[in-house]
Amino acid sequence: MRINAVCEYNNGGYLIYAADLPGAYVRGETQNQALAKFDGEVRSYLRWCGIKLPANEEIEVGITQRKLSELQICDADSDVLFDTERAPLTPEEYQKLKLLALRSARDFNKIFQAIENPSISDRPERTSFYGLVPRTPLQMYEHTNRTTAYYAAAFGIEMENAADIYANRMLLFSEIEVLEDFLSDRGYTAPDGEAWTLRKLLRRLIWHDRIHAKAMWRTAVSLWGSAIPNPFYFR
Repeated sequence: MRINAVCEYNNGGYLIYAADLPGAYVRGETQNQALAKFDGEVRSYLRWCGIKLPANEEIEVGITQRKLSELQICDADSDVLFDTERAPLTPEEYQKLKLLALRSARDFNKIFQAIENPSISDRPERTSFYGLVPRTPLQMYEHTNRTTAYYAAAFGIEMENAADIYANRMLLFSEIEVLEDFLSDRGYTAPDGEAWTLRKLLRRLIWHDRIHAKAMWRTAVSLWGSAIPNPFYFR
């Protein structure tokens, strides 16, 4: 199986995305360190999509786009726009990606709602480009959900976040879908100057979910063990 990939990098590390699997990514201090995680990430993502690859099937990675970044790649700060994300969407493509983003929010909820006490953590305190990194499951949930309004602002939409991540995502899509020619290849510029398209938005929703859902799942498993579901098939 061949996977086309996009590499966003600098001296601080590498983020490599599976361009064909919206939201799938790996990170490492070096390109080789990141690529060593690619097989596991692709298999995990495909299991989440209902596809189980044979154990002996090789996954070939071909990097088709690179971006030298000025952001803190080591903390998963990203602004890359894939070349493939400049294309318009068909109604069928949009519906498929929308349902995937909604499934991601639903599965995020599955993990969070299984946690006995979301206000405790065994993770050390540290800071990132956006301030203190969320430590407790509740902080991870609220942080992930809070970015919805930030994404909306890139499209000129002002929205107040709903408390539930699934409901909030539905609200975002309802706002997106009333934009003129929303499926076109129109580009948008966020208040901070970042370039966006609808394809990029759909990928970023899933990608950001995966970052914090994995951290939340690992924290919860460390504290409560096998009682915590793993709908994303994280490893």
